[in-house]
Amino acid sequence: MGLFDKLVGWLGLKKEVNVLCLGLDNSGKTTIINKLKPSNAQVQDIVPTIGFNIEKFKTSSLSFTVFDMSGQGRYRNLWEHYYKEGQAIIFVIDSADKLRMVVAKEELDTLLNHPDIKHRRIPILFFANKMDVRDALSSVKVSQLLCLDYIKDKPWHICATDALKGEGLQEGVDWLQDQIIQSNQTNENMRA
Repeated sequence: MGLFDKLVGWLGLKKEVNVLCLGLDNSGKTTIINKLKPSNAQVQDIVPTIGFNIEKFKTSSLSFTVFDMSGQGRYRNLWEHYYKEGQAIIFVIDSADKLRMVVAKEELDTLLNHPDIKHRRIPILFFANKMDVRDALSSVKVSQLLCLDYIKDKPWHICATDALKGEGLQEGVDWLQDQIIQSNQTNENMRA
């Protein structure tokens, strides 16, 4: 983290970032976002998201506004209406749901080929969630099934997570924060 970012953190001047949280229904998106909020703001009972929810959480130098989008089939068409505003994407995969891995890949391919995403160097954080479930696929296997190695024009990272315990989440958010800060520095240097 650069001196400017530390100064911004110390002064409480946090850059606001819009993040889209996408993935199939029941993958753990809302649980992950809930775990990232301060403990006094977390809710106990997680219910399936209808449409979308807007949640906020902060890191040392960024203030995240997360659009937690429903992953139910009938609501997935809403995702594209938020692509332009998104500065980063969190894509959550249920690592224990082997049957729907093909559907997750189809949705990811649709996302990556959308005109509002395709030509942008937007960072994508993948959470291979539900690692606590017996026979869950490893993050390496999830990466292979989703063909993540073919994503060459966007920075991406995959983390094995257990959203219920919060395991693996901080690593991912740290990576995402670094990518957003690097992107902002690159954009500022281009303008200078």
